Amino acid sequence: MGPLFARGALALLVVTLPLAARGQTYPAKPIRLVVTFVPGGPTDIQGRMLAEKLTQRFGQQVIVDNRGGAGGNIGMELVAKSPPDGYTIVISTVGTWAVNPYLYKLPYDVVKDFAPVTQVSTSPGVLIVHPSVPVKSVKELIALAKARPGDLNYGSSGVGGFGHICGELFTMMTGTKMTHIPYKSSAPSLTDLIGGQIQVLFNNAISTVPQVQAGKVRALATTGAKRLPVLSELPTVAEAGVKGYENSSWSAVAAPAGTPQPVITRLHKELTEILALPEIQQRHADVGAQIIASTPAEFHAYLTSEIAKFGKLVKAAGIKAAAGG
Repeated sequence: MGPLFARGALALLVVTLPLAARGQTYPAKPIRLVVTFVPGGPTDIQGRMLAEKLTQRFGQQVIVDNRGGAGGNIGMELVAKSPPDGYTIVISTVGTWAVNPYLYKLPYDVVKDFAPVTQVSTSPGVLIVHPSVPVKSVKELIALAKARPGDLNYGSSGVGGFGHICGELFTMMTGTKMTHIPYKSSAPSLTDLIGGQIQVLFNNAISTVPQVQAGKVRALATTGAKRLPVLSELPTVAEAGVKGYENSSWSAVAAPAGTPQPVITRLHKELTEILALPEIQQRHADVGAQIIASTPAEFHAYLTSEIAKFGKLVKAAGIKAAAGG
């Protein structure tokens, strides 16, 4: 029994050592962090923040690769089809993860083709208008939209994106009509609102709060269940008269399915420790974002529930990908 036991233990050691070593030696070369939108938007801002800290901790460069287009699908497909070795990972948002499966015939499965690492944060949106729009409250915006159906243009990061879902919810719940203008990211939509090319925007707080504070846009309300501490004077859309209205965005990091567990564990450890840093906590709080830092299992469960929730919403609102690509 002794020699047999020894041989069995040795065999087990031979099998498990490569996996353990893989986690200990990872990363041995630069990592690509795919951001599924063009530069300048909230996902890009957050991705670069995380990439900078990961580079410092890993001693290997973490390169941000912006792959905007198709509501985030281009970047997601790239990662889904990348080698499952931990050297290509993705950060994307609720629209890409939970809404797009109902809008597009995707060449990947958001659940089966990805290995969850962590949900990073959640943040409400801010309903903003160009200063030339003659409204200073949600009620005044509703009145104007009813008086001029279809005349007001609102932007978003694309069909099914956070801003689009916010806008569809708003018009559906208020009986108004506004024209949706989809962009490749929320960054150009915010630029066009500041420039007066569009009039209305429901936009992620991360990139919007600084513009509100600089006086470049007029904020009417926030889209979450509670007020934003950083913009505490603003009511929520629900408080402003649209009872039951609530929608928040979130972001999450994942790797291709089949990525070795030790690599996922290492990525999760580093990311959650980064998200716990006082500097990172403060930078998120300053723009109204709440850090989540969930486990892979928790993010998987949350994603499953969000997919079910948004499936019902897409059907109820009649949202179609053909409306804007």
